[in-house]
Amino acid sequence: MDVKKAADQIIRNVGTVIVGKDDVIELCLAALLCEGHVLLEDVPGIGKTTLAKALARSVGCTFKRIQFTPDLLPSDVTGILYFNQKAQEFEFRPGPIMAQIVLADEINRATPRTQSALLEAMQERQVTVDVETIGLPRPFMVMATQNPIELEGTFPLPEAQVDRFLMRLSLGYPSKEEEDQILLRYEREDPLEVLGPVVDAADLLAMQNQIRTVLVEQSVREYLIDVVRATREHDAVELGVSPRGSLALYHTAQALAVLRGRDFVVPDDVKYLAPAVLTHRIIISPQTRLRGRRPEEVVAQIVDAVPVPVEA
Repeated sequence: MDVKKAADQIIRNVGTVIVGKDDVIELCLAALLCEGHVLLEDVPGIGKTTLAKALARSVGCTFKRIQFTPDLLPSDVTGILYFNQKAQEFEFRPGPIMAQIVLADEINRATPRTQSALLEAMQERQVTVDVETIGLPRPFMVMATQNPIELEGTFPLPEAQVDRFLMRLSLGYPSKEEEDQILLRYEREDPLEVLGPVVDAADLLAMQNQIRTVLVEQSVREYLIDVVRATREHDAVELGVSPRGSLALYHTAQALAVLRGRDFVVPDDVKYLAPAVLTHRIIISPQTRLRGRRPEEVVAQIVDAVPVPVEA
């Protein structure tokens, strides 16, 4: 299967709904090919929900949306075991997590107990209800959203949960020309309503299997490790990136290489992905925060400082 050709079709298909954000769509697709999860952090009305729906429809996957609220219970996410009086036995009624692409909308509005219901699903691709463990369908991906501006009545995600997300992305406002295209495109109908799949779930699984065969040469691998280790030794960082972050950067670099038509990873893939994959995995020191520096700036500084391997 030609992964590059299929990926281009998916990006173009989603691009008919999400205007001018091909770079974000590409990163979301890379996360999907790595069987990773994405945290979309941006202001309301930017298109986070639309992006999740468009991606699910383009790859022919089942889609469920969970609106996280303070009164949401873990069983509302995972499902419940109930006693069927007619059959005289307990049966499992699946929750919305039992889909291939799940949108956890405003995830930081739910209590920590409910947020933690996603931990097992995201890491082990299964849910445990009472004494029964149920596997989740494949491919499986959680796309969570949160509003970074309105924090009243929210519960910040703990580090253990944030680290489960492969990437943290932001769509950002469109340019003037892109906003004009949005108005014209949505003038008569919602393009999402007529959006169809360009691949199916079986094709997607085949694409995921091919990603792991991409070559990562030793010097590139060492460069990736140097970048990650630099986050643990930087003066401005209180908590650096864990080995889970190293694996995340490694696998996303493999996926990005394929999406760009290569069967090998180059240092530029690592540099390009570092902000999306590493920024949310570090905790900067209080002194750094007081000086007005953000984690994004620290990661950018680290990437610029680590020597890039060159061809002999």
